Amino acid sequence: MSKISSIQTVSDTHELEFKPSGSKNRAYSLFGSSLFDSIEVGTAKGLRQIHAYLFGGLYDFAGQIRTKTISKGGFKFCVAEYLESALKKIEQMPENTFDEIVDKYVEMNVAHPFMEGNGRSTRIWLDMIFKKRLSKCVDWSMIGKKDYLDAMRESHYDPTKIKELLRNALTDKIDDREMFMKGIDYSYYYEEAE
Repeated sequence: MSKISSIQTVSDTHELEFKPSGSKNRAYSLFGSSLFDSIEVGTAKGLRQIHAYLFGGLYDFAGQIRTKTISKGGFKFCVAEYLESALKKIEQMPENTFDEIVDKYVEMNVAHPFMEGNGRSTRIWLDMIFKKRLSKCVDWSMIGKKDYLDAMRESHYDPTKIKELLRNALTDKIDDREMFMKGIDYSYYYEEAE
């Protein structure tokens, strides 16, 4: 099979239907759970832990790094055969400043390690890094869906807009359950089809 014909688009894959209710309820329960405090923050393993928790029972690939190359909206994510090495490089990226953290987030988005559920998992992962390193998190309600999606689409070549959006939405309400729940609601809203 040629590399071109093995590329799947997320919208073309029947098994990847958007299933928000089960995973969204799991996302709500993540805050305050024993897993929340044991997740390896800023690592691919930590992201896999989040993904497995959110999508376990919904997708048989929950928490598993994809083995197929995928694309979305004409953008091809990291080629599957290079994904493991890309994730190791992303893990090595520093995360001591706001800019370093967002750069790491952008690279993880380009990697898109799962067949489905990348955005929802990675936004939680990002908030956990902000919480650990900067004692901040994102108030996702301050970022409109179109603005966020547009900024993420261009972030792989220019992260200026996503950095501006995230910087303006940072809050110190890192232990506020309502802030976390609102973040989950917005995260799932970003994934809804127009």
